[in-house]
Amino acid sequence: MSTPDDLHLPDFALQGLGTRPFGVYVHVPFCATRCGYCDFNTYTAGELGSGAAPEDWLEGLRKELDLAAQRLGRPPAADTVFVGGGTPSLLGADGLAAVLDAVRQSFGLAADAEVTTESNPESTSPELFAGIRDAGYTRVSLGMQSAAPHVLRVLDRTHTPGRPVAAAAEARAAGFDHVNLDLIYGTPGERTEDLQASLDAVLEAGVDHVSAYALIVEDGTALARRVRKGEIPMPDDDVLAADYELLDAMLEKAGLRWYEVSNWAASEQARCRHNLGYWLGGDWWGAGPGAHSHVGGVRWWNVKHPARYTATLADAALPVGGQESLTAEDRQLERVMLELRLADGLPLDALDDDGAREARRAAADGLLSTRDLDGGRAVLTDRGRLLADAVVRRLVS
Repeated sequence: MSTPDDLHLPDFALQGLGTRPFGVYVHVPFCATRCGYCDFNTYTAGELGSGAAPEDWLEGLRKELDLAAQRLGRPPAADTVFVGGGTPSLLGADGLAAVLDAVRQSFGLAADAEVTTESNPESTSPELFAGIRDAGYTRVSLGMQSAAPHVLRVLDRTHTPGRPVAAAAEARAAGFDHVNLDLIYGTPGERTEDLQASLDAVLEAGVDHVSAYALIVEDGTALARRVRKGEIPMPDDDVLAADYELLDAMLEKAGLRWYEVSNWAASEQARCRHNLGYWLGGDWWGAGPGAHSHVGGVRWWNVKHPARYTATLADAALPVGGQESLTAEDRQLERVMLELRLADGLPLDALDDDGAREARRAAADGLLSTRDLDGGRAVLTDRGRLLADAVVRRLVS
């Protein structure tokens, strides 16, 4: 385990920096309330007390980004910036503008940089969208999860069902061409008609990107405690599969096509370039409490608590909580695991002989496209998408 500021980036990691996609992720750890299913590194005001304020976090962020640029030597301008959390929209337009200014001053932005912020619909407004658009943000991702009030109650979501659609319209009116809505499917008590209504609302919003994730019951969450007590059942795998097929069919019919197992876009321009950087083995600096980074096969992560994060940076030290150098085997596993989830698939020559043979068997089982395999790529079929993790295990075993 590392101690603060003992980050070591060997020459092999820095070689090629700038030839691969380079992004900056900023983690905003603040939330108004804690959702029952969430295990992210987030804190409410009551949990933090006076130990860490947004102003302290922002000052720490500026220091981390400056130290990051120094540590990387001559870093490339950021191709993408993604401000996530937590609830970044709690910072308001001025706070989000300050975050982007800090990235711009430390790294610079590519001329065509994609700049995304996540937002909770309840903490957005036309004024916020106008302000962040003027500041240089190009993309907004809104947490919707569901349009059904009883599903939102199970998830402990606080927004009103119609607010995400209204927020999406406000973002588009402010000049955002690229707006995403997030859905969660498979929540106990969610009926087929509930999911259909949620999808109808998404399509009514006119967004050009949708992310949809199966509900996962994470250890340590309020949702996990309710499941353990028998108050609600675990999500059912058969229901999850049927839900996925329904949402894929409805989104495809509306012109949003999958480009990653859990993501659909109306065009190539609407795809999230920042996340594609993750999936295609790019480099990124993750700034903020608990944020993870990767450069040239070296991965590290920051200390989690905002108070420790800011205190470490006050001493002019990077807040590194740990790091690891990925082995060739690690990088191969991650490449297969991530690229196979993409609609473009994985080059067949990225697999060893055993993996290529297993790919042909997977195609015979209807999990990989035979036509694409003949063209030199391993691409999941519709059935394969439902069993993506199992297909990965077959190809790297």
